[in-house]
Amino acid sequence: MSRRPRASLGRVLDDLGATLLDVVRDGPDAEREVGGLVIHDPLDEAAYPPHALVLGVGLAAPDDVVALLRRLGEHGATGLVVREPVPAVDAVLDAADASGVALLGLSRGATWAQLAALLRTVLAEGDVGVDDAESLGGLPSGDLFAVANAVAALLDAPVTIEDRSSRVLAFSVRQDEADDSRVETVLGRRVPERYARMLTERGVFRDLYRSSDPVRVDPLPIGYAGLTMPRVAIAVRAGDEVLGSIWAAMEAPLDDRRIASLRDAAKLTALHLLRVRAGSDVRRRIRTDLLSTALEGGSGAREALERLGLGSQAVVVLGVTARPDDGERSVAGDVVEASERERLSDAFALHLQSAHPASAVALIGDVAYGLLPSGSDGEERAERIARAFVEKVGRRTAAVAAVGPVAPSAGGVARSREVVDRVLRVLRSGAPRETDAPQVARVARVARFADVQAASLVLELRDVVAARGDTIAGPLARLVDYDAEHGAGLVATLRAWLDAFGDVTAAAAAEFVHPNTFRYRLRRVAQVGGIDLDDPEARFGAMLQLRVMAPGDGSGC
Repeated sequence: MSRRPRASLGRVLDDLGATLLDVVRDGPDAEREVGGLVIHDPLDEAAYPPHALVLGVGLAAPDDVVALLRRLGEHGATGLVVREPVPAVDAVLDAADASGVALLGLSRGATWAQLAALLRTVLAEGDVGVDDAESLGGLPSGDLFAVANAVAALLDAPVTIEDRSSRVLAFSVRQDEADDSRVETVLGRRVPERYARMLTERGVFRDLYRSSDPVRVDPLPIGYAGLTMPRVAIAVRAGDEVLGSIWAAMEAPLDDRRIASLRDAAKLTALHLLRVRAGSDVRRRIRTDLLSTALEGGSGAREALERLGLGSQAVVVLGVTARPDDGERSVAGDVVEASERERLSDAFALHLQSAHPASAVALIGDVAYGLLPSGSDGEERAERIARAFVEKVGRRTAAVAAVGPVAPSAGGVARSREVVDRVLRVLRSGAPRETDAPQVARVARVARFADVQAASLVLELRDVVAARGDTIAGPLARLVDYDAEHGAGLVATLRAWLDAFGDVTAAAAAEFVHPNTFRYRLRRVAQVGGIDLDDPEARFGAMLQLRVMAPGDGSGC
């Protein structure tokens, strides 16, 4: 199996350096891969993936930078980014050299959110399971930044590639040669609203999407700074579908040679955009297949975990799904539900990534399974993370989450997944937590197996009863038949009395009757059913039948 290497530090600097990043101190190897993105938080113990690129938000004091560089060197990080001006004193530079961690500065005016979004775009090119050997037009397949740089070289102008919503998909070098609006567009990853409105009012987008030729865009007013540079844009099409557009900031008009070059570039860009669209689906599918293989166990589980970057550490399996509603099913409802599952899975993946960058999530069936690297407090931490996620999405989705036991190796992942499935079944059935008293019982939304073991056993017993085709027999059957004929409510009386642990007052209140009336009904239960309520075995048998073969619940009765 081949795995495409992640983007190198040199690639990151080539794509983003001229606009966002300055090199303060080189690392020992510019081609060293970037294995993940981590945001430094001095109040939290971070988990660093191999070859991490760390964003040192809020770091300014030289001593803090030195301490973090030393720690990153121990974890094998690739680089550290701090806000300019970087405290490039001797102690900081010596620490960078000793740790082997490249020290970079984030340009003033750029935000950490903008940098993080751009870095994730670049790093996504090296996602799991994609072969790097394929190329289109001599450029790596789907590498839009390389395409933008190639087009910029042909036109001798800074270029952006945008989608139909004016979001920036990639940009070339030399953006500093353009105007302030271009810089704002690149940093914000989309055309600012005020400029997009002016372009719409002037009919630029209408002309752009109707024509296969380049469109000249006259300068736009940008306040006290004057006017923007003129633009030349061309739509990127695949047949009749408009995929996006290419925008070049340039003063001189295009000659025939450059017009032909831009047309050819639009065709090549269309191929790369289609490859990106297909590649996104392929990567999602491959990741789902790998996670599915790991969860099933067997001979391929270890290799699947290694390809997911989780082969050498203990993990906790988590499962998230939406509790089904009781409404009638329809085709439209199924489509909405499928879309909601996808949204829930994507949100869960983002949530786990923020907790640990090496985590993995995939939607399998109607459950979003996650693998979270485990520490000493594996289950407890995983439950906190799951609870935080359910609380976040709770206003929109009735989600439930299960936490499996820690799997110390690949062999334990399948067992942990099995436990997660059992817990999810209980949570989706609406069973209350064991620790809740009957009078304050609430439906659980997050649980571990220890929380719901008894309820899980009851559900499994129901499966056995249904498979055998068993029906109610003995005292409970006589009570059911009597209620069916006389409407006496004796089964409900027995259930309330057992749930209240023999407390007649509490049971009568639950049934909304006077205690004396309840005592009379209880005597009728003993007489009609022929059950000795003083016998603990008889009480247990009746309670078990009510839980497993409850009349009216469809469990064979």
